[in-house]
Amino acid sequence: MPPLPPDTNSPAAPKSYTPHLLHKFDSPAELKQLHAHLVKTNASISVLPLPKVASVCSRGRCFPYAQHIFARSDNHDTSVWNSCLRALAEGDHPIDAVSLFYQMRTSGVLPDAFTCSFLLKACVSLLDIANGKILHGVVEKLGFGSNLFLQNMILNLYGLCGEMADAMLLFDKMPQRDVVTWNTMISGCVQCGKPKEAIDYFLELEEESGLRPNQVTVVSVLAACADLCALDLGKRVHEYSNRSGFKNNVLVCNTLIDMYAKCGSLEEASRVFDEMEGKRTVFSWSAMIVGLAAHGRAQEALSLFSSMLQDGTEPNGVTFVGLLHACAHMGLVDEGRAFFTSMTRDYGITPGIEHYGCMVDLLSRAGLVKEAYEFIMEMPIKPNGIIWGALLGGCRLHKDIKLAEQAIQHLSVLDPLNDGYYIVLSNIYAEAGRWEDVTRVRKLMKARGVKKTSGWSKITLDDGIVHEFVAGDESHPQAEGIFRKWDELVVEMMLRGYVANTSLVLLDIEEEQKVKFIYRHSEKLAVSFGLLNTPAGTTIRIIKNLRVCEDCHSALKLIAAISGREIVVRDRNRFHCFKDGCCSCGDYW
Repeated sequence: MPPLPPDTNSPAAPKSYTPHLLHKFDSPAELKQLHAHLVKTNASISVLPLPKVASVCSRGRCFPYAQHIFARSDNHDTSVWNSCLRALAEGDHPIDAVSLFYQMRTSGVLPDAFTCSFLLKACVSLLDIANGKILHGVVEKLGFGSNLFLQNMILNLYGLCGEMADAMLLFDKMPQRDVVTWNTMISGCVQCGKPKEAIDYFLELEEESGLRPNQVTVVSVLAACADLCALDLGKRVHEYSNRSGFKNNVLVCNTLIDMYAKCGSLEEASRVFDEMEGKRTVFSWSAMIVGLAAHGRAQEALSLFSSMLQDGTEPNGVTFVGLLHACAHMGLVDEGRAFFTSMTRDYGITPGIEHYGCMVDLLSRAGLVKEAYEFIMEMPIKPNGIIWGALLGGCRLHKDIKLAEQAIQHLSVLDPLNDGYYIVLSNIYAEAGRWEDVTRVRKLMKARGVKKTSGWSKITLDDGIVHEFVAGDESHPQAEGIFRKWDELVVEMMLRGYVANTSLVLLDIEEEQKVKFIYRHSEKLAVSFGLLNTPAGTTIRIIKNLRVCEDCHSALKLIAAISGREIVVRDRNRFHCFKDGCCSCGDYW
């Protein structure tokens, strides 16, 4: 900072001083020096440029000092307030921007569109939906309801805060929309777990809006396709992306890898990955490793990791989640332990809850449930429901009732309304013949208001329509044909040695009813529907919200062999790729 001029007795800053030096401060320390000089010379503090005061103090994390100056200054017109609000909203003090806005309203100064935009940015940073809704009202009241920029910001805030119902209402009322508007709605739906609605908006954008989707649109709709396993639409978006010049966009390519892997098409994912040679980032490598892991191709995932290191790309936390998943899905205990140690020792990555969850899953699946329990007890971070749930799953596989009861004690506190955990414990008791305990668990569920989640399976046809089935579903328009097709498959399967595994039906009913119950599982209905409605040789792709049961797993292997089809099922844990009578999981799941 330039040296200050000699003191004077003038009550105001010297004319030579004001224009020349009042803007010559770039740190809180220099500002304080200038402020002291003004006080010492009896100059008015109002000559300080308040926007720069706010900006400097925002960067220097001393906003209270800026507030002190602001409160003792006068002539605060809208532009001054806006400059200060902008500095705070775009800096590290969004909550102070909100406070300053309320001071502005109290002072009687009328906000303008810029004011609203800065405050909306602050609300987005804070995910402050309450003040965001108040600001939405202010925008409408001040007559800015047709300001497209503000409307898009409000849509974005609603989406980020999970308020998609409000976002949809606003969207429907908007007199004007641009591609940013549509992108905001599509990405908001994806983030809020509404992939079907996201795809509906995309199709409407394509068919009715007259606007061209851009690369942001492509990334968002590909994420929706991944969630729904909508491979055909994903391929169409891929083709559009290439025609639009996005083929070399790294973000688009990374999203394509993720989409193809989650839709069960590792061949297409690999093709995109291979075409990225020289442009791959850690996200490209990690997406491919995670995809291979989810499909049970552990050795390929580990080999790709070696190639990643040879390429000079340093792994991140997501990479190690993929590696640990690969080890867990194939029982590679020693390799998993080595990766867990390496991530901290060799790469300085602190394990997160997801890494600990993978380790508990790895040990539990491999039958090392006691070691898994000890691992949980020694964790430096508090275990959550996912950790104890992984242990409970291992206890079910290896019939360890004592540890299962300990796990459920923790889960009843951490995730008391998750029906899955109670069902697993009930099944463990049932398999051990402890029917009184089964009754006790079910009574406990009823007392706590826990409702059993219905299993469902979804299949998407070429026309983009998603068909959903639940166990025992007779409501589908093609129900009669579906059941007839299933009966035909049963005859063929029995000739190959299939016998329904009724031990999985833990209900006190007749054997014939148990068989019927097993026959009506949702994935069996979805596969029968797929065989009826897709050309011969077409891969059938299904999403299931629960774990595939042992009987369905055996049946789908036989159906794949009988039909000559590849059947890809994505359950809540992983992929099962059935082909020629075998499954990619190697019957380890």
